[in-house]
Amino acid sequence: MVDVAALRAQAPKNTAETPQQLGTVVAMLKGWVERCGWVWVEAQVIELRRRAGASLHFLTLRDVSTEVSAGITATTAVLDEAGPLTEGTTVLACVRPRVWNKTARLSFECCQIRISGEGELLARIEKLKRTLQAEGLFDPLRKKSLPLVPGVIGLITGANSAAERDVLSNTTRRWPAAKFTVRHALVQGPNSVADVTAALAELDADPQVDVIVIARGGGSLEDLLPFSDESLIRAVAAAHTPVVSAIGHEPDTPILDLVADVRASTPTDAAKRVVPDAAEERAQLTQHLTRLRNAIVGRLNAEQYELSQLTSRPVLRDAGSALNGHLEQLVMTRFRLEAAIDHVLAGENTEVGHALARIRAMSPRATLERGYAILTDSGNNSVSSVTDAEPGDQLMAYLRDGQLILEVDDAIPETGQPAQN
Repeated sequence: MVDVAALRAQAPKNTAETPQQLGTVVAMLKGWVERCGWVWVEAQVIELRRRAGASLHFLTLRDVSTEVSAGITATTAVLDEAGPLTEGTTVLACVRPRVWNKTARLSFECCQIRISGEGELLARIEKLKRTLQAEGLFDPLRKKSLPLVPGVIGLITGANSAAERDVLSNTTRRWPAAKFTVRHALVQGPNSVADVTAALAELDADPQVDVIVIARGGGSLEDLLPFSDESLIRAVAAAHTPVVSAIGHEPDTPILDLVADVRASTPTDAAKRVVPDAAEERAQLTQHLTRLRNAIVGRLNAEQYELSQLTSRPVLRDAGSALNGHLEQLVMTRFRLEAAIDHVLAGENTEVGHALARIRAMSPRATLERGYAILTDSGNNSVSSVTDAEPGDQLMAYLRDGQLILEVDDAIPETGQPAQN
């Protein structure tokens, strides 16, 4: 504690007649204050002003138990070394008081800052977050989609925990056919990370498990610290099976929430994420069927109306009426064709009759009918001249009604002279 009496004894005597210069007084005050040196203090950051491009930045620290605050200056290197500082963080700061000569203003210079208590844990978690994010482990493109209805749900949780009951009861209530493979693990304490990681590897290797839920109830920052462990986070990122993180309550956000394929705010919310609601699905199916049925009936009614409109037209009401004119043309054309054919046949028939008459007139039978005869010799050769036969030859005479066998007595030429043999 500062000895005020000693300071007063050291101060120069002064009266209104012998006043001191203000600069002298400020210089003396500066010397007294800065004699305090460097000291560690615990306080809470209530304001942080980083100036872009500047090497010196300003903070306001407040006592953790009383309404006392002070302005602090710190370099960029000091702030960067401290890690991610946010307003409300409790820190340990090594400071020394300074008095500015021009304004006599009291401020504190800071040479080192350490995050204290939960703030230290949050700083470590934040630093790990930045590292994993830089590696792309939080990238939405690498996250796997959950199956619509998983065949088997893997569950990692504490034995007989409220989180286990919440996941199982809410899941089976939403989807009664849901099947589970449960692996109990320590979800708090130094062995938690190894237990959860082993259970994750076992379920991930099971081909029947379609989705894995890691569930735990709420707790303090230290209780949930295993779910921000780097080895567990990398194991979840490397898993082939989709992973759902259901850790704590809505405000709790361990790193597992960021690397998991789906983040559920609570174990109860995890049940809503992994299976659909059978009642809702049934209602939606009924609604879709009703809409489909109405759409089909509406389409049929519309088509029936169009059909009625078409059939009401005269051309469709009596489809043959459009062919009546063509039918008359066809009948007329057919009549003309038949008349032309009859005319051609009559002409051809006349020609055939004339040709037949000519043929008949020229035939031997017609000659026989007129009383003439046809003579042939014994070789059945036609005898057309008196020179073709000699006396004594036998000839065959063909008549209209039969044949005569003749014997030649004499051959008389047309001149009336006997034939010369």
